[in-house]
Amino acid sequence: MEIQYVLLVIFFMLWQPSSSKFLSHKFNSDFKKELHDAKYKYQIKTIEMPVDHFSFSVEDTFKLRYLINDTWQQENSPPIFFYTGNEGNIEIFAQNTGFMWEIATEFQALVIFAEHRYYGESMPYGNKSYNDSKHLGYLTSHQALADYIDLIQYLKSSQKYKQSPVIVFGGSYGGMLSAWIRMKYPHIVQGAIAASAPILQFTGIVDCGSFNRILSSDFKMAHPNCPDNIKKSWSAINNVVSSDAGKTWLSDNWKLCEPLKNISQVKQLKDYLKDIYGNLAMMNYPYKANFLAPLPAYPVNAVCRHLTNESLTGKELLLAVYQAINVYTNYTGETKCLNINDTDLSSSLDAIGWPYQACTEMVMPTCATGINDMFEREEWNFNEYAKDCEKKFSVKPQPNLVCKQYGCTDLSTATNIVFSNGLMDPWTGGGVVRNLSSSAVAIIIPEGAHHLDLRGSCKEDPRSVILARNYHRYYIRQWIKEYIK
Repeated sequence: MEIQYVLLVIFFMLWQPSSSKFLSHKFNSDFKKELHDAKYKYQIKTIEMPVDHFSFSVEDTFKLRYLINDTWQQENSPPIFFYTGNEGNIEIFAQNTGFMWEIATEFQALVIFAEHRYYGESMPYGNKSYNDSKHLGYLTSHQALADYIDLIQYLKSSQKYKQSPVIVFGGSYGGMLSAWIRMKYPHIVQGAIAASAPILQFTGIVDCGSFNRILSSDFKMAHPNCPDNIKKSWSAINNVVSSDAGKTWLSDNWKLCEPLKNISQVKQLKDYLKDIYGNLAMMNYPYKANFLAPLPAYPVNAVCRHLTNESLTGKELLLAVYQAINVYTNYTGETKCLNINDTDLSSSLDAIGWPYQACTEMVMPTCATGINDMFEREEWNFNEYAKDCEKKFSVKPQPNLVCKQYGCTDLSTATNIVFSNGLMDPWTGGGVVRNLSSSAVAIIIPEGAHHLDLRGSCKEDPRSVILARNYHRYYIRQWIKEYIK
């Protein structure tokens, strides 16, 4: 069942499922340099937050980090554009959410990026935050939303922001938080842009196979033979590694840093490949990007150029697959060997807490049929999943908690939310793709990958994402007008 974790974790980060300990707190040094040379500038501040917003007995506090830029505000009560931070270092999301920065000048807005507790530098118990479930148990979405509300109210305690409308933005898990904060705190948040937010990807709401089905369709669009060859590759791997000589052949020809010796390592290799395919689909942007890894424009197309020959089989097929995945693992040509033990394919996100969230409230079922997708058949088994969570974190997942807290089947009371989803994004299956009300609307971006609309504008952007951003501007303007009447 470990692959179930993997499919959750590629929701902006990667995690080594075989590890029974929390990962060390890592932050890519190259990304630190990128932040130093970053396009978007801000001040870094902190605010004191209660560890538990909902208890009268826990008095612990910590410093929540946030980024602020007031360059464009010209008068009192400017709009506050507030990014609801994801599962990672907030500076990374600030540099990958160019749309907010671009329209801040147009709306003369105050820009805020709030870091999610237990990520980046916002550690409630410092170095002890990940020691055990006693310290980690305050890592929940509703605690994070309460952090953001306290920060908003702190900002609005200043006279110059007292009458400011608040518009929240978020992509992926951050988009879920943006939608939920508007739903739960409509008296404080005036509107939300929730991009690629799979708020319906929960037990009994969405088919567990939707992620892999959409992912596979991306590869099929790139070339009809591509997903078929990937599907064939699983049995090719199984056949080759059935002997020690085969394991040696695959280790040598795929330039693995550590040779395959047992079935556990083979499974790890396959999970690693699934991670890569998922990330490629999510990051299938129309231009070169360096979010999870350095990638060319439309990286799925680049991968599938190696997998067009329908007659490929056996070792010949596996050599082609190796060349294909090099688009992700070695686009720069600097990688010496393929490290399937690497927990850090997206190291710069600093997203070490998501496995815990996936084992508590963020239980988002995924499965594969092997018929409507390009993977080996794998069923969703909650009982096995729960056992893994109890073993790793000593917690019991609550698969219905999100729907109980925020709603899933009936969202008719939601207002002033734009749900945007790209048809190339595997998470769209769990997104809101139909209007909920006259002001809680769904925008579909046919050529869009994972929250492409929140990224900065680029000459290669497809027309559909340009139109989506114009819709965002329209609704933001409407929400502000409604507020100041």
